[in-house]
Amino acid sequence: MTADTLTAPGYSSPDASSTAGGRLSVAGRGRSLIRGRTGDPAWVRPSLLALLLATGLLYLWGLGASGWANSFYSAAVQAGSQSWKAMFFGSSDASNSITVDKPPASLWIMALSVRIFGLSSWSILVPQALEGVAAVGVLYLAVRRTSGALGGLVAGAVMAATPVAALMFRFNNPDALLVLLMTIAAYCALRALEQASTKWLVAVGVLIGFGFLTKQLQALLVVPAFALAYLVCAPTSMRRRIVQLLVGGAALVGAAGWWIAIVQLTPASMRPYIGGSQHNSILELTLGYNGLGRLTGNETGSVGGGNTAGGMWGSTGWSRLFGSEMGGEIAWLLPTSLLALLIGLWFTRKAARTNRIRAALIVWGGWLVVTWLTFSFAKGIIHPYYTVALSPAIGGVIGVTVAGLWRMRRNFTANVLLALTVAVTAAWEFILLDRVSGWMPWLRYSILIVGTMSALMLLVMSRLTERAAAAVAGLALVASLAGPTAYSIATAATPHSGSIPSAGPASFTSGIGGAGGRGGFGGNRAAGGFGARTGTPATGTAAPPTGAGGFGGAGGFGGAGGLGGARANAGGAGGLLNASTPSAAVVAALKADASKYRWVAAAVGSNSAAGFQLATQQPVMAIGGFNGSDPSPTLAQFKAYVAAGKIHYFIASGGGFGNQMGGSSASSAIATWVEQNFTATTVGGVTLYNLTP
Repeated sequence: MTADTLTAPGYSSPDASSTAGGRLSVAGRGRSLIRGRTGDPAWVRPSLLALLLATGLLYLWGLGASGWANSFYSAAVQAGSQSWKAMFFGSSDASNSITVDKPPASLWIMALSVRIFGLSSWSILVPQALEGVAAVGVLYLAVRRTSGALGGLVAGAVMAATPVAALMFRFNNPDALLVLLMTIAAYCALRALEQASTKWLVAVGVLIGFGFLTKQLQALLVVPAFALAYLVCAPTSMRRRIVQLLVGGAALVGAAGWWIAIVQLTPASMRPYIGGSQHNSILELTLGYNGLGRLTGNETGSVGGGNTAGGMWGSTGWSRLFGSEMGGEIAWLLPTSLLALLIGLWFTRKAARTNRIRAALIVWGGWLVVTWLTFSFAKGIIHPYYTVALSPAIGGVIGVTVAGLWRMRRNFTANVLLALTVAVTAAWEFILLDRVSGWMPWLRYSILIVGTMSALMLLVMSRLTERAAAAVAGLALVASLAGPTAYSIATAATPHSGSIPSAGPASFTSGIGGAGGRGGFGGNRAAGGFGARTGTPATGTAAPPTGAGGFGGAGGFGGAGGLGGARANAGGAGGLLNASTPSAAVVAALKADASKYRWVAAAVGSNSAAGFQLATQQPVMAIGGFNGSDPSPTLAQFKAYVAAGKIHYFIASGGGFGNQMGGSSASSAIATWVEQNFTATTVGGVTLYNLTP
C-alpha cells in the first residue's frame, strides 16, 4: 500500500522515517495484531500490550459486584439461555410473552455465554468487558493505519480512560456491542478508503447492519461520516464511488433487514409481543419509540418527554454534553477533540483529495460531530450513558491530530497548537472536577499545575533533545488523562444496577434532571431521585439504590420500590428502573409446581417481573413491558390465560406507569380485575394473588 503525500504546509511524504520538523507520516501495512510492523520501535509492542492489559483490568476487576446489573436485560438473557425462540426474538421470559424494547443482538452473545458457563453475574457481564477491550484494540489498529503506533496508542488510551466507557463495558446494556461494531466498521471504512475497496465497504455495511440489530437507529449516526469520507476521498472515479456506496448501503439493509423481515412476517400468534410498540409491530418500534421519537420526543408509551426546556430528559442545546448530567460521563476530552479536529482539518486543507489523514479526520470527526449534535438536540428519551458512542470518535480524532503534531514538533506552530491543546484540556478538567469538589480535591489542582507546566515546556520543545521532548510529551499526556482515568477507576469501583447507571464516584453520581446533577426528577439524592444509585449488592442479586423515594419523594410510583427508589422490604416488587430481590419464601411459593404453568407469575412492568424470574429461573410474565404501558396482554387475553390455568400468581405493586404518552392502560385494567376477583395473600412482604385456586 502506498499512502498519500500531504500537501499542507509542514507535512511530508507518508512513509518518511525522519523526525525532522514539519512532518506527518502515514503508517504502512501492518503485519499482525500484536507483533507490529517491520521497523517498529521497541516500545510499540509492550505499550500496546500494557494498554490492553490495563483496559482489561479496569473493565473486569470486581465485575460481579454489580449483580444482575440491568435486570431488564439479565432476565431476557436468562430466558434466552432456556429457549432458543426467546433468544432469537429477545423475549423477556422463556414462555415468550413480550420482547425487550430493543433488537436482540447483544442478548444473543450474553445468552450464549450463559448457555456455556451457566447463569451468573459474570457470565452475563464478562462479554461486555471483553467487547470493551476489543474496541480499544480495534481503535488502535484503525488509527495506526493513518497515524502510526503513537496515534493508535493515544486513541486507545483516550477511549479506555473515558468514564462512560468504563461504565458501559462493565454493564449489560446493548451499548457495549454497539460501540464495538461501530469501531470495527470505522476500521473497515479506513481500509476501504485506502484502495477504493468494495469488499471492505460491504463489510462496513454488514457491521452497521448488525449494529442496527443491537440498538436500531443509533447505529446509523456513523453512516453520514463514513459515506462523506468515501465520497470525497476514495481514490477512484465519482461514478464508482457512488455505486460502491450503494452496494455498501444494500449490505447494511440486508444485514439489518433479515431479522426485521422475519419478525414482521411471523404471525403474531407464533411470536412474542414486540415490546415498546403499541400495535405489536417491529416497524413501529424501529421508526417510533427507538427511532424518530428519540429526536422529536413523540414516543407513545414512554414515561415522558423532554421537548420542553428542563424537561424530563433535560434541556437541549449544543452545551448539553458539557453540563452537569453528561459532563462527567463523556466531556473530559470532548473540547480537546473538537479543537483537534479543527487543527487537523486546517493542516490538511490543501492536501490532495485522496489524502488519507484528512479522510480519517472526516471518519472520526464526522462521527463525533453528528453524534454530538444528535444527542445535544434530541428531545426524546436520552440517558447520559448513551454518550459512550462518542468515545471511539473522540479517541480517533485526538490520536490522529496529536500524532501529526508530534511529528511536526520542530515546527513552532505545531508546538503552540500542542501547548494550547494541553492547556485547554487541563483547564476543562479542572472545571469538571470542581463540580465534585469534595472528591479528591487535590487532583484538580495537580492537573492544572502539571498541565500548565507541560504546556509551557511544549512551547520550547523544538529546542529540547529527543529524550527531553518525549518526557515533556509524556508529562502532558499524563496530565490530560489523569482526570478521566481517576473518574473511570472510581466508576469501576462502584457497583451499578438498574436501568440508568451513571459514571463517577458513588457519592457524586448524577441522576436525571436533579439539581446540580446529584438527584433525580426534581429530587436530591437523599430524597431518592430518579436513577441515583449506590449500594453493594450481593453477587447474583440486583441492588436497590439507597434513596428512600422514587419519583421525587418517599413511596414514588409503582408501589414498593417506586421509580428506582429503595424498596420497602427485601421482598418488595421492585420498580420501573430496577428489580427487587425476592425473599426465600416468595421464591419457594413461585417455584411450587412450576412445571404446571406457562408462567409462574405475572407482574406489571418488566423490571418488577425480572427480579422474580432471575430468582426462580422460571418464566414470569411482564405485563405492559418496560413501562407497563404496552397492550400486552390485553385484559381479554389475560382472562383467557387465567381461565386456561397458565398463570399461577399475580404479583401486586409492580412497576410501570400505566397509560403514559398515549400508551395502553391494559396493565391497570388487569390489576383492577385481579384485585376484584381474587384473594390477596402476603408472602415474604409481597402481595400475591393465586389465580389458580
